[in-house]
Amino acid sequence: MRPLRAVPPSAGLPYAEQAGGGRAGTVSAEHYARLARIAYLVLAPSPGRNRRVLSAHRLAHRALAGGRGPDPEHAYAHARLRVLRSALEAGLPLFRFARPRRAQFPPLVPQVWGLRLFPHSCGAAELALEQALAEASAPCRAAHVLRGLEGLDDSEVCRVLDAAGVADPRAALLEADALTASYALLASPEFDPCSLQARPADPVRRRRRGRAVLAGAGALLVCGSLLFLPEDGLGGPRPASAPFHARHHATRQALDPAALRRVPDGLWRGSVRRDFTVWPTRGDRAGDTRLLGRALAAWTRPGPAVVSSSAPGTPDGPPAGPPQLLYAGEVGAAAVVLFHDGLRVVRYTEPRNADPAGGAALDLARVDGADAVAAGALVVQRRAGRIRYLTAPWTREAGVRDLLAPHEAARPLPRDRHGVTDPLTGPPAGPEEGTEDGGVHCRSWQALELRDGAAARLMTDLGELTPVRLTSGAPSAPHDVSGRAERESWARTACLLPALRSRGVRSVNSWPYAKQRLPEGGGSALWSCTRADTWRGTGSRVMAQFQAPPGLSGGVGAPGAVAARAEDSPDCGARRPRVLAGVLWRSPSGRWYVLAAGSRQFASLSVTGGVSGRSEGRLLVLPAGEGVRPRLHGLLRDGSRVGSLR
Repeated sequence: MRPLRAVPPSAGLPYAEQAGGGRAGTVSAEHYARLARIAYLVLAPSPGRNRRVLSAHRLAHRALAGGRGPDPEHAYAHARLRVLRSALEAGLPLFRFARPRRAQFPPLVPQVWGLRLFPHSCGAAELALEQALAEASAPCRAAHVLRGLEGLDDSEVCRVLDAAGVADPRAALLEADALTASYALLASPEFDPCSLQARPADPVRRRRRGRAVLAGAGALLVCGSLLFLPEDGLGGPRPASAPFHARHHATRQALDPAALRRVPDGLWRGSVRRDFTVWPTRGDRAGDTRLLGRALAAWTRPGPAVVSSSAPGTPDGPPAGPPQLLYAGEVGAAAVVLFHDGLRVVRYTEPRNADPAGGAALDLARVDGADAVAAGALVVQRRAGRIRYLTAPWTREAGVRDLLAPHEAARPLPRDRHGVTDPLTGPPAGPEEGTEDGGVHCRSWQALELRDGAAARLMTDLGELTPVRLTSGAPSAPHDVSGRAERESWARTACLLPALRSRGVRSVNSWPYAKQRLPEGGGSALWSCTRADTWRGTGSRVMAQFQAPPGLSGGVGAPGAVAARAEDSPDCGARRPRVLAGVLWRSPSGRWYVLAAGSRQFASLSVTGGVSGRSEGRLLVLPAGEGVRPRLHGLLRDGSRVGSLR
């Protein structure tokens, strides 16, 4: 099946002898979107997506306008050839004394003022293909498009490329062989210049330019010269007029620091809600309108000096109206502003002295549905491996607890009058080289412990604006980590958490679902299932761990062995609170065993492949040989047969 709808039979006949012997017939406008997509894919991505979209439409317009002739059967092939030839010419380098070709100039029409247009963003696969196309040559991109989008075989592709002026079509085909992405991605909305989204241009920069133009025009008028600016036209907008998007009242308010929503201190005490909407406005620079204006402008239209990032599943567009100001103040060597717009929290950071050379950073994270626990703190600064949090107004005490020292008490964490904590050491960020289970080289894991009068909540940083809540217990009733056994289990789990960094995780629950006696008197092992749920709902991660006795595995803080992993699986969650996993374990004497354990829903377990056996109940121990790869199955109490977590 072709990625796009069928085209006329002439689509497979774009040869020079068919399209070059005379001008092709009129092409129906129904093929305009396809021609524009071809142009967009072949054009070089370097000028930016806005110019690339406009250039693709210009090339499609020219191809249709120049496609009139006596041969309507081959009209589409001729128009496609014109699009390819122009797109290839647009990518040629400009030489100093050479006459530039028409396609190498920026598009005069169509033009869009006050907005920037670009196709809809899709997934990681489309992004990888976009990067691969950017690194490839223009003939390579054309060959890949003719193969994948138009469905031409290699001989036809060579003939089309030759007619389009490519010097070595065979070399282009060989280069295109290195592009391994699926052809179906070429039909993605990521590469559709006819289905667009718009973002406003920088209003601050446009206003500055407008003032400069007006000042220059005034000076010339005083001198007695009358100039007509081309931008004025006949009744058109003046250069100093606001961009189109700024005419909307809500958008203008969103850019006005005076319109920010400010919550008075103490409102949360009488409110039925406990979330970010009742956080009071705090910080010693909450009245600095210049800082707030820069922060709002960076959020509305991040410039090249702003490094922006957003958590997975978080919209990165401007606010729909005036956001809520949570905090504005100085933290270390930086000035930090925190906003909340009902769906997201946004952090803007710039140098304390507002030096433009220092740049700025903008971070966004979705927090819809946050409760009192999820709204307990925000990361206000992460610098040189140290983290500061801004705590909720209902937080009575803050402390630091080392997850790898389960027998030690939490130590107090001081806060200033605005609720900003002293810096604490952040958790390890990267995997340890040489580890098979993805563990990290961590000797300590500093977690944040918050007390609100009801309980002690354990939170940790995983690289985003919101700290992640850590819980223990069965999936149907997870609870805050408490007690020696639960802290010991988390001590074996903590060093596996870096695999969840920057994935929009909201909470991580550790569920010890089985305990198993090891053969040869090796003591008791614990089976644990760790599930990470996200703010967006999708992208959950599940890990089943085998935790051998500390004396056999390196101590109390040694990470457990990951027996199985899964993504977007309901296992180990409230929807399907069950799990089954197994490992190949070597005893201290050197003998190998297959060990497996399931949750309480399993009535029996069986193994096939290299070793065979069955056990009644939810635990299994079988002698095995080194290197075997058995397959594990389980029979539920209701008679259903299921496989292990994967």
